[in-house]
Amino acid sequence: MSVRSPDLIEPDWPAPPGVRAAFTLRTGGVSAPPYDSFNCAAHVGDAPHAVAENRARLRTVLELTDEPVWLEQVHGARAVVLAGAPVAPVVADAAITRERGRVCVVQVADCLPVLLAAGDGAAVGVAHAGWRGLAGGVLEAALGALGTPAAQVLAWLGPAIGPEHFEVGEEVRTAFVRADPAAAAAFSANARGRWQCDLYALARQRLRALGVHSIHGGPWCTYAQRDRFFSYRRDGRCGRMAALIWRA
Repeated sequence: MSVRSPDLIEPDWPAPPGVRAAFTLRTGGVSAPPYDSFNCAAHVGDAPHAVAENRARLRTVLELTDEPVWLEQVHGARAVVLAGAPVAPVVADAAITRERGRVCVVQVADCLPVLLAAGDGAAVGVAHAGWRGLAGGVLEAALGALGTPAAQVLAWLGPAIGPEHFEVGEEVRTAFVRADPAAAAAFSANARGRWQCDLYALARQRLRALGVHSIHGGPWCTYAQRDRFFSYRRDGRCGRMAALIWRA
């Protein structure tokens, strides 16, 4: 019996030669509900053998020689530079590498994945940018670790929850507007006295303020597109998608 390959989004961006990237969808794996079917995360309660099989399928379809470096994400702003094989779980929300074959990856199910590449292809990375990470400076940390002038960096914004479904409280809006009054444009008041938050707009504002102008990707909505994406806000218990980037 043939084994189905996982379904992927290949970023549509002008990445330099030798830079490869992919984003997994929720389909094409072996996980049972509510993790059906291509869950890449080992920390959400899915059967370990199913996660292992899904990750093996991912390595096969992407022709990876090494296992991606799966981070222990904490919704923070720490960025790590990957060099050599990690010897312990890596606690961070962004990863950068200059090594060929070293695969940077973050896992998401509503938070925004941001891929980064130096214009000359010498360094690549990815950031896990939910609202806490964005407000805390994860993009700033990732760009600092990339070590490339911002004007020479390309960014790709992957699937995340859209503003129609991402309701937040005043504390979230205040965290952004206090740092940059222009961030107010990314929030719309709703009838419940709360705010609809546009993660894509916030990320673009941050990147442009840092000097990154080659910004691609978006918009999707993980919450609205149930057949393609996991969404923690929609489902609670669910799998995670993966955003990967590496130098081939």
